Amino acid sequence: MKKILVFFCSVIIISALFGCSTKTTSSEEGTVTLNFFHRWPNDPHNQYFKEVVAAFEKEHPHIKIKMEAVANDAYKDKVRVLLGTTSNTPDVFFSWSGEFVYNFVRADKALDLTSYLEQDPHWTDSFVETQMEPFSFGGKQYGVPWKMGGKAFFYNKDMFAELNLEPPKTWEELIVVLDKLYTKKDTPIAFGNRAPWAVSHYIGTLNQKLVDHDTRMTDYNQETGEFTDQGYIKSLEKLQVLSKYFKDSPNSLDHQFARQMFSNGQAAMAYLELSELSFVEPLTEFELGLFDFPVLDDEKGRNGYISGGPEGFVIAASTKHPEEAIEFLKFLTSAKMGGKLLSDVGFYSATKGAITEENSTTLQLEAVNMLLNAEGFALWLDTDMNISVVDAYLTGTELLLTGDKTPQEVINDVQKAAKAIR
Repeated sequence: MKKILVFFCSVIIISALFGCSTKTTSSEEGTVTLNFFHRWPNDPHNQYFKEVVAAFEKEHPHIKIKMEAVANDAYKDKVRVLLGTTSNTPDVFFSWSGEFVYNFVRADKALDLTSYLEQDPHWTDSFVETQMEPFSFGGKQYGVPWKMGGKAFFYNKDMFAELNLEPPKTWEELIVVLDKLYTKKDTPIAFGNRAPWAVSHYIGTLNQKLVDHDTRMTDYNQETGEFTDQGYIKSLEKLQVLSKYFKDSPNSLDHQFARQMFSNGQAAMAYLELSELSFVEPLTEFELGLFDFPVLDDEKGRNGYISGGPEGFVIAASTKHPEEAIEFLKFLTSAKMGGKLLSDVGFYSATKGAITEENSTTLQLEAVNMLLNAEGFALWLDTDMNISVVDAYLTGTELLLTGDKTPQEVINDVQKAAKAIR
């Protein structure tokens, strides 16, 4: 009964936010109003969107944008409720790539953008190629990338120099580095898992490295997933090894607190999203560096992959104004707005030419090159598989970090969740 009440309350909230979204009209004849939904209610992100919307409306006076936003975790909950409604879907809305956007496609909530992209090759060619595929499904394009994302280790070069350490390139070298930092009684790795999406990035990285690509893709598919490969257990065993080097009780620490620890020089390393440079770089009083997750000796996945993937926007299949929504997406994903995205927010645009030496720091350019040179992406685990499997993974891993579950027990729970939805 409690779950039913929560569901209906969520539907009521969504209805309140978007009660008129599929019947967008205007008090002025000839003016179109589009409802726009994203996950950044706070500044500087929300201010960025306000300024983008204002600039778009100035160039397109016949189109008005009605913008709403809720924070990350609440967004995930509310946007999933949209899948179960027959109306109240915003015209343009944010989506992670991979399984998250595929949910909209399967529910016939996402407009097929293929023909619009084919009609405008300049727009199609403006995107970084690797960022398009995670928004495609069945050979059709259902979303466009707006932001590139990926993970790397940030490290304190001064701490490393003090101990004559070099950035590790292999797992064995990583453990040697961590042991030396641990002996010195520094916190080797800053990590906060109060919101368990944080640990999903470690799991996603390790799974990509230790499980054959085709096997992993089969398992991440909700119709075929079994998770019987031993690589999944090895991934959690590797995570157990790393957990020794986290600060005590990571499940009680916020990700932002852990990032602040690193920025303040209280930890030697942190596994962060590359766009977090905009938060870290201005605060550090030490020399900051980046390195890729080290290579494992028993890797089975494809070489050159990193954890990450694009985030972008989708147009609702139910929109009454697809042409105007396309115009807004073209503006939002333009190189000019991509440059503004970096300068205002610190995010890396998925549009070619948006990031230059003039509008970025040396480290930001290094981060962008890491993204552009990646052979592929292991998409964010918490948005790349069915939510039931994600919940089993993250709940189990929280208990793994406290010593209350073994890797095998976690994977047993994951297998049960996968079986239940097949």
